[in-house]
Amino acid sequence: MVNTQLFASQLGQRLPLADTTNEAGGSAYILAPKARLMQYLMTGTLNGTFYASAEDQLDALLNLTAEVDAEFLARAAIYARQRGHMNDAPALIAAVLTQKSPALAKTVFERVIDNGRMLRNFVQILRSGKTGRKSLGTAPRRLVQQWLEQASDVQLLNASVGQQPSLADIIKMVHPKPKDATRECFYGWLIGKTVDVAKLPQIVQEFEQFKHSQGPMPAVDFRLLTGLPLSTRQWVDIARHAPWQMTRMNLNTFARHGVFGPESEAMRTALQKVGADAPLPDMTEVIAARLRDADLVRRARAYPYQLLVAYANAQDVPMQIKEALQDALDTSLENVPELEGRTWVMVDVSGSMQSPITGTRSGASSKVKCVDVAALIASALLRKNRKAGVIVFNTVARLVALNPRDSVVSNTQKLCALLGGGTAISSGFDLLNQEGAIGDTVIVVSDNQSWADTSKGATATMKAWEVFRQRNPKARMVCIDLQPYGSVQAASRADILHVGGFSDAVFDLLASFAAGQMASCFWESEVERITL
Repeated sequence: MVNTQLFASQLGQRLPLADTTNEAGGSAYILAPKARLMQYLMTGTLNGTFYASAEDQLDALLNLTAEVDAEFLARAAIYARQRGHMNDAPALIAAVLTQKSPALAKTVFERVIDNGRMLRNFVQILRSGKTGRKSLGTAPRRLVQQWLEQASDVQLLNASVGQQPSLADIIKMVHPKPKDATRECFYGWLIGKTVDVAKLPQIVQEFEQFKHSQGPMPAVDFRLLTGLPLSTRQWVDIARHAPWQMTRMNLNTFARHGVFGPESEAMRTALQKVGADAPLPDMTEVIAARLRDADLVRRARAYPYQLLVAYANAQDVPMQIKEALQDALDTSLENVPELEGRTWVMVDVSGSMQSPITGTRSGASSKVKCVDVAALIASALLRKNRKAGVIVFNTVARLVALNPRDSVVSNTQKLCALLGGGTAISSGFDLLNQEGAIGDTVIVVSDNQSWADTSKGATATMKAWEVFRQRNPKARMVCIDLQPYGSVQAASRADILHVGGFSDAVFDLLASFAAGQMASCFWESEVERITL
């Protein structure tokens, strides 16, 4: 009989060798350029993260634009904007394409630069010189001119909100050609010239009249009104007519201006005299009903992350409003998949997961951390997959008992309370292997910066997954990356999918992959399907 000690089975030798070192110093696998680009586009906000600065992210993304062909870049930018709801990175790709492929830049610009904020992002990126240009140049200038010339009066007025650069700066840079005397007067008004108000568009005239207390409140972006001395009654009117997304984003503003009360009887009587004969509505009830309205939530295309942000930021609002946000969050989970078979969800609670999900920027960092989003994804999956097991890990892993009937917010908070420690993604699989666990789908939500389990050859995660697969040969692993680092702990192959980001696009890809309807490179294939 052969010497089994000399010829012992070496599982790891049949696995791909780790080919890079991650930001935390652990062994890892580097993603292929297209997959790496998608990870950066769907998770990168060009702000600092736990392990990388904003400059590091920018350099990595610009280097990738040189490695990937222009058509894929164009499709990826459109996907990241329309499906991932990202802002800065798609604008950066649009700017890069103005040099790499001017023809494709026009297509991308029309589909990515879809509001005033994105226009300002695009212009600021170009004039920064980071993409190789020192000025807008002829072709980009023409794109910006066309955006301004084709925008409606309301779109143009709303786009005047914001700075660095302001819309006035942009108009002075590109000198758009007015289509008529009204638009010529409007451009002059936007850049601060003295104009004949009677020649301005009707909506701008109404805004000017309101500023001088000579007319009713106009139907404009309320941010145009916030610098004016508005009364409580006027703030109530703004809140009463606000669309769903505006309501979600401005709850603290409404509270700060007395929209929710409490108001004295004398105040309510005074407000009624100013307004209509009908009693002043209970705005807490009105706004709570709006937030929890399932049809409005669907029409607004709200996704769970947006509502988690709103809940986390809600400070001095009534409890009824917070409860309505939780109801809206439940509605937004409709596209969370019900997975067949046994599902395990592994949540990274290590110290690096305390990084803000959209990165760190002085004075503008999100209160929502990576661990919040990881816990949200786990809680959402548990709501739809009540027999799923939830495991948290840092350097060790442990099973967490959660009640799937509890609110998603409640379960998210329980998981977030476990934050701290180093990172060993393999520990989750080690726990499953020690217990001899059966499973069909394992979902890992992490920043993928494992370092406490570094090993020679294949990564420890890959080795532990292979042991799990010996018991569960049809099992599939989905790694949801929350930060843009370009490396992973499990090599891409038929049974392993890497997706990134925190939009509902993640759930769509997860469902298809778990059902065996797509290959591990489906993310890139999904991008390739976009028509240019």
